[in-house]
Amino acid sequence: MIDRNTIDRIMDAANIVDVVSEFVTLKKRGTSYKGLCPFHDDTTPSFSVSPVKGVYKCFACGEAGNVVGFVMKHEQMTYPEALRWLANKYHIEIRERELTDEERQAESERESMFIVNEWAGKYFERILHEDVDGLAIGMQYFRSRGFRDDIIRKFQLGFCLSQRDALAQAALKAGYKKEFLVKTGLCFERDDGTLVDRFSGRVIFPWIGVSGKVTAFGGRLLDARTKGVQQKYVNSPDSEVYHKERELYGIFQAKKAIAKLDLVYMVEGYTDVVSMHQCGIENVVANSGTALSFFQIRMLHRFTSNIVLLYDGDEAGIHAAMRGTDMLLSEGMNVKVLLLPDGDDPDSFARKHTAADFRQYIEEHQVDFIVFKTEQLLKGVTDPIKRSEAINSIVRSISVIKDHILRATYIRECGNRTGVAEQTLIASMNRMIYSDKEQAKKETGRAADAENGTMAPVVQPPLRKATPVEQAGKVADMLIQMVIRHGEEIIFQDVEDETTGEKVTMNVAQYISYDLGLDNLSLGSDLYNRILEEAVAHSSDEGFKAETYFTHHPDLDISMLAVKMSVEDFKIAEKLQQKASSITLCDQVMHLILDYRMDYVEQRLKALKTELSAANRNMERMLQIMQEIKQMQEIRNILAKRLGADIVV
Repeated sequence: MIDRNTIDRIMDAANIVDVVSEFVTLKKRGTSYKGLCPFHDDTTPSFSVSPVKGVYKCFACGEAGNVVGFVMKHEQMTYPEALRWLANKYHIEIRERELTDEERQAESERESMFIVNEWAGKYFERILHEDVDGLAIGMQYFRSRGFRDDIIRKFQLGFCLSQRDALAQAALKAGYKKEFLVKTGLCFERDDGTLVDRFSGRVIFPWIGVSGKVTAFGGRLLDARTKGVQQKYVNSPDSEVYHKERELYGIFQAKKAIAKLDLVYMVEGYTDVVSMHQCGIENVVANSGTALSFFQIRMLHRFTSNIVLLYDGDEAGIHAAMRGTDMLLSEGMNVKVLLLPDGDDPDSFARKHTAADFRQYIEEHQVDFIVFKTEQLLKGVTDPIKRSEAINSIVRSISVIKDHILRATYIRECGNRTGVAEQTLIASMNRMIYSDKEQAKKETGRAADAENGTMAPVVQPPLRKATPVEQAGKVADMLIQMVIRHGEEIIFQDVEDETTGEKVTMNVAQYISYDLGLDNLSLGSDLYNRILEEAVAHSSDEGFKAETYFTHHPDLDISMLAVKMSVEDFKIAEKLQQKASSITLCDQVMHLILDYRMDYVEQRLKALKTELSAANRNMERMLQIMQEIKQMQEIRNILAKRLGADIVV
């Protein structure tokens, strides 16, 4: 358990802009920072980070939280895990006792797998740099590729001994469980229960996620063993901590350069990434031979909208470039393609050129996707049917682009390059777009307008006036928002208490608690009442600031609610909106309490009228109810007069 003092130290040290910037490209806008939301498919910067308040908020999907909440959400961590992550980042020591066997068993499987992967990564590195075979075999291979020591360290490259159970024995000796060696894919288990290392005799390329955690490994057979072998590389299998379609090799080492240059190069293999870094080009990642996925594209889109597909000039390279363009375009990425000269891949090309020369070559030879696809699909094609199919494929790519102006520009370019009339291409593209929409409607169960091909409007439920219960909930929201934002602010200074005659000073939280307590009213929600009680209890603490206290609260429910309340616009009653600039905080608080009382009365009146209908012929009960209704109506009229409204009984 992490104590409150340590949590406070972590929260004081953690800079939310610094933390979020590790995962999202942020640009300063006034006093806040803006970027693409990492929690939904964001195409316009909807994600806002406030360094002053220490919170983030997406104004599109509604996600909000403090720095701990961001790490938890983004990295799928528990609250303690996120605190430890931040403590490690800011070099804050957390003293924790050794876990018991029961507690160790209760640790999450996911965290255990990360721990095993972290150990394995360091084991492979140590073997490469210190073991005789590691130096003679593994290091010799990396030297033959021209990799420098600093680059080998940067990518945490390693070596797995040829002995089939060397890692397994070392891991078991170190106290790691067989269960997690198998689940991470580091080992296989034979029928007799013995373990076999998956990567034995291979050089190791660790996969490191955006947050810096080792998620998986790739192992390559050495050159002497690859003759006649189709599978040179073996990767970790999918697991709780690794899904290949969600990861990009090199993203951890590249993310800052991608954000800084607003550009990413996409290559195919591990050595392509490593060699380009050594050449001086760091904004590069690899999808490691698999088809691009939406997960990978959206990860990149957090850092940049510009991508250059950098592949070999052979048939396989052309195919790899072709298969990724449509998905990239549909996600709003600006796509360019560069095929390297025959016989070269990014690895070999980087080893022969400086970073400046490489960048110059890319700048001079990269082409827009429409140019690339047109040249490749129509090269040497004379058959009318095949030519038509090729042009349709180009138009299909254009049709997935969401930006109307960009689509129109590409259609014009396609017409110029193919000689097909622009109107014909537009008609073909519109049919494709229409077909896609129809398919989407079928998948979501929505009806379509067959006459003009547009989506049928979504029928909204009729608007209705909020019930007293709902409205009371809204006013309670506004009251607790007042407590969180202004709880410590004084609104009554040396005012005489009508009951005791003593002079008292009250802040917002104290007054709300006092006023509601006069009639034994509460805020309805246990969470709200806890917040109000804590605000009152800490009112006398030196330096107490409600907003900071609650947004950094160790109870996650309270901190998340406080973040939401602190970033949302405060909505005062409609009657006060026109003169909002002139009313005081005290006026707002008193008005909200009156609103809350009014809503309580309205709710009670509604309940009494229901009881009256159910009383049927019980005259005594009916008279009691009618008497209470009269009392409630009188109270309502008094409240209405104080609120400045007229209500007719």
